[in-house]
Amino acid sequence: MGFILDFEKLIKEVQEFEGVSRKSSIDNVINLLGEAYNVSGDVIIDIGDDASAVDIGNNQVILVAADGIWGQIMNVNPYWAGYCSVLVNVNDIAAMGGKPLAMVNIMSISNDEIYEELLTGIKDGCMKFGVPMVGGHLHPDAECDSVGVAIVGIAQKDKLITSFGAKTGDKVIVAIDLDGKPHEMFKLNWDTTYDKDAKLVQDQITAVQYLAENDYIKAGKDISNPGILGTLEMLLETSGKGANVNLSDIPRNESVPWADWLKSYPGSGFVFTAPEDKCDFIKEYLAKYSIEANVVGEVTDELTLNVTYEGQTIEVFDQNKNPVFKL
Repeated sequence: MGFILDFEKLIKEVQEFEGVSRKSSIDNVINLLGEAYNVSGDVIIDIGDDASAVDIGNNQVILVAADGIWGQIMNVNPYWAGYCSVLVNVNDIAAMGGKPLAMVNIMSISNDEIYEELLTGIKDGCMKFGVPMVGGHLHPDAECDSVGVAIVGIAQKDKLITSFGAKTGDKVIVAIDLDGKPHEMFKLNWDTTYDKDAKLVQDQITAVQYLAENDYIKAGKDISNPGILGTLEMLLETSGKGANVNLSDIPRNESVPWADWLKSYPGSGFVFTAPEDKCDFIKEYLAKYSIEANVVGEVTDELTLNVTYEGQTIEVFDQNKNPVFKL
């Protein structure tokens, strides 16, 4: 299916997308936490990554992450909110090159009618991804309905994928499972896991772990609410780098218009940076697990993310003017 593309309008939509703009409040959280972040001295990654890493010795780290689910998803489809609360946390550990170990949750329930649907979604997510939900806390008399999940994982200390590792001259890789469909109620949820065999879904997680442990990837993030370009910009900001990207090289399911595709949250999707000599193997290896990866650009010293389409280049983000968040 072909779409006529207004490139300038597309970039403006990305810049103004709620998934991007809502990240700006992270600054306040970081400033208020301040010294509390590493009182033990064992935290080895600064705030701004998909998960924190705590050194436990023997070249191992415990990865810790947490995510809440947007209220609009919870209100419309509590089952999907529960399922996604597992998915997003597992992806945060995968994006670091780690192995997910276990999760806990906090549920606030004002409407008893959604309770069973929410828990069924959580259970099905655990079964799909093979990660146990080992406990949590319930507020049964809350004023609103919400769910948050925290996860722990484990990784080799010297094999972590981080948001701080992009280097000038590295190639930018976008890797997405194109075998999916928009969720029937949430068009920006590119669902690639629900109808797939659990083994393949779990193999996609271990595939990223393999690439990390064998030194193919040092920098990356899972594509989350800010979409493809917003997530890439977050990586670049934490690394203190910029990038030039060619829109046409971004892997895409052509049934989805570019505006929706760039804002979508894929069930399995990542942005990575890697040396040029590693890229062919990364692409070939991920293809075995239904993930199409492609080199879409290059990391630069400039603090801007520029996107080119049919000879026209537009600056999407400038870290001095319109960052997603500035650490």
